[in-house]
Amino acid sequence: MQSSTGPLSHVRVLDLSRILAAPWASQTLADLGADVIKVERPGVGDDTRAWGPPFLKDGEGNDTREAGYYLAVNRGKRSITISLDQPEGQRIVRELAKHADIVLENYKVGTLARYGLDADSLRAINPRLIYCSVTGFGQTGPRREQPAYDFLIQAMGGMMSVTGERDGRPGGGPQKVGVPIVDLMTGMYTAVAVLAALARRNETGVGDTIDIGMFDVQIATLANQAMNFLVSGKAPRRNGNAHPNIQPQDVFACADGDMILVVGNDGQFAKLCQAVGQPSWAEDPRFATNAARVRHIDTLNPLLRETFVTWPRAELIARLDAAGVPCGAINTVPEVFEDPQAIARGVLSHVPHPSGGTAPQVASPMRFADATVRPLAAPPLLGQHTDEILREIGYDDATIAALRASGTL
Repeated sequence: MQSSTGPLSHVRVLDLSRILAAPWASQTLADLGADVIKVERPGVGDDTRAWGPPFLKDGEGNDTREAGYYLAVNRGKRSITISLDQPEGQRIVRELAKHADIVLENYKVGTLARYGLDADSLRAINPRLIYCSVTGFGQTGPRREQPAYDFLIQAMGGMMSVTGERDGRPGGGPQKVGVPIVDLMTGMYTAVAVLAALARRNETGVGDTIDIGMFDVQIATLANQAMNFLVSGKAPRRNGNAHPNIQPQDVFACADGDMILVVGNDGQFAKLCQAVGQPSWAEDPRFATNAARVRHIDTLNPLLRETFVTWPRAELIARLDAAGVPCGAINTVPEVFEDPQAIARGVLSHVPHPSGGTAPQVASPMRFADATVRPLAAPPLLGQHTDEILREIGYDDATIAALRASGTL
């Protein structure tokens, strides 16, 4: 029997973060049912609210103040505005921390310590608290106090050295990934880390302090490219769309458009050869094994290209699909949402928004047999839940009004 609540419906998260990396983590926790309280600057809010166009349209078709960037990272949260540089604002945060399981923050190293909102201070009042700091370079090392952005870390962490067309080819040179991949992966590592600490707290009764650095995350996600270097001593190079270890995997032109081919093993290669009428390729010692194909890819690829360009794309894809050879078209983002598989999985929905319109949302990819991922709720307006949250911790209407008049809220 399926539960009516998310797996983390018993968890409260105090989210002091902004931009993307840590908010991506807190959105993941919100998807899983956690009550995420997003603390924002009065009158301004999360920087990403203004990172447009595009902006969400209201019920009458006019631009709101909610940028698409912000909408991508903040669903399912409650927003409260608090000025952290005012003593009363700091007191509110400490009170919220008493009732929280997890605190996420991504301020520069040392900033929150000046306000008495660092890990030591908040865990002193709530020893069960899991306090996670997300920064560009972590809490230690010579760069610990330097700011960082995804683009910078992709460059410094090696990602751009292995992304893009190879040197000497048209368009060759370093490229960043088309989405802020370091921010996103940092958010996922952050979510994993705090959930591990939560599991540990169930055993010990005591929380923990977690230090996540984007630079560390980028190095960790070099994955096979890092290990290729560590094993061989040879620096990986940019290789366009071709895979460094498995072949053939690349973009190929058909008679009427491009497709990708993703052969993962020798059996799939043999099926490919049979499907395109070239069974002898699978028996050629230059191509019979993956290691041989990698060494002779400059010979194999021209043969494939000469063959593929004679086929209509849809016909070739259908033929390879039937043979069990992984391949596909290169979809645009609009085409992704029109794909029958995406529709069947319910990846897109439109949820009511306080502006009077609706907000498109991409669903969490997590699916559970015995629990529900929280139904999508629109990213909150700035300070939408301020009064509601303060009342929950004992503030009356008069006190809330006074705090708002003083600029604390």
